[in-house]
Amino acid sequence: MPDDNDLPLQDTPQSTEAANDASSEASQAASEDVQPASETLIQLALVDLQTRRDGLQQEIENLQQRKQQLEKDMAASFAGQSDAIARRVKGFQEYLGGALQGLAQSVETLELVAQPVVVKPSPLDAQAAEAAAEQAMANSGGAPALADTFRPDEELIRTNLRRFLEQPDFYAEPWKLRRSLDDSDIAVLEDWFFNQGGRGAQASRGSRPRNVLLGAALIAIIGELYGDQFQTLVLAGQPERLGDWRRGLQDALGLGREDFGPSSGIVLFERGDALVERADRLEERGEVPLILIDAAERVVDVPVLQFPLWLAFAAGPGETYDYEDDLL
Repeated sequence: MPDDNDLPLQDTPQSTEAANDASSEASQAASEDVQPASETLIQLALVDLQTRRDGLQQEIENLQQRKQQLEKDMAASFAGQSDAIARRVKGFQEYLGGALQGLAQSVETLELVAQPVVVKPSPLDAQAAEAAAEQAMANSGGAPALADTFRPDEELIRTNLRRFLEQPDFYAEPWKLRRSLDDSDIAVLEDWFFNQGGRGAQASRGSRPRNVLLGAALIAIIGELYGDQFQTLVLAGQPERLGDWRRGLQDALGLGREDFGPSSGIVLFERGDALVERADRLEERGEVPLILIDAAERVVDVPVLQFPLWLAFAAGPGETYDYEDDLL
C-alpha cells in the first residue's frame, strides 16, 4: 500500500494567500524603486534647463551692453556726427529754398523805380532865412551871413574854447572834454562856428587821433547848446577807422560802450546813405544831427550837405596812406 508521504502535495488556502502577499510586496518594492529614479531624472532635466536659461540671459545682457556701447561710439565718432550734420544741413537747405522762393516772389512785386532825392531845408536854415528877412526889412544892408546862427551863443562858445586851453580835467563829468587843445585847434573851431556857421570842411589836424579830439571838443560844446536834442553821427568807411573814433571819443569825453548805438548819443556809420536816413529821422523828431566825417573819406554824398551841422576833415599830404590802404 502506498505511503501517504508519496502522495503529491496539494495547494492549501494558506499557501495561496502567502504567495499573493509575497507577490504584492515585490511589486510595491519595484514600484518604489522606479519612482525615485524618475524624480531624479526630472530634477536633472530642470537643472539643465535652468543653467541654459541663465546662460542665454547672460548673453542677452552682454549683447545689450554692446549695443549701447556701439550707439555711444557712433554718436561720438565722425560718422555719427556727420550723419547728424547732414540731417541739419538738409533741413536748412529746405528752409533756405523756401526763403529764397519767398524772396523771389517779393522782388517780383517791387517797383524798381529810382525815387528822386528831396532835399529838405533844415530848421536852422529856416531860422536863418527868417532872420535875414527881418534884417532886410529893418536895414537896407546885406542879409546876415549863415555864421550868425551861433551869434546868440557866442559868449558860451568862447568860454568853452578858453577852458579847453587850460589843464585837462581827467575827472570831468561824461560828455565834458577831459583833454586840452592848443591855439591852432581853437582857431579851427572858431572858424567853423563863426565863419562857416557850423557847416564846412576843415583841414585835418595831421592824424586821426587829433581829429577825434577836435570832434570831441565840438560834441562837448554842442551838448552845452542843445542838451539831449542832438545826436552825433560819425562817418568813416572802415570798421578800423570807426574803432579809432569810438576809442578816442570814449577817452576824451569819458564815455562808455552804452553811449554808442542807434539809441545813444553817438552813432557810427560806414555808409553815407545810412547816415542820411538816420539824420532825416532825427530832424523829423525835432532833433539836430551833428555829422563828423573822417579825413579818409574821399567823397562825401551830396545829401549829407543838406543838414545844419557837419564837419568834414580834409586829409593833408601826410594822410594819403589811408587811400593807399583802400587800393590794396
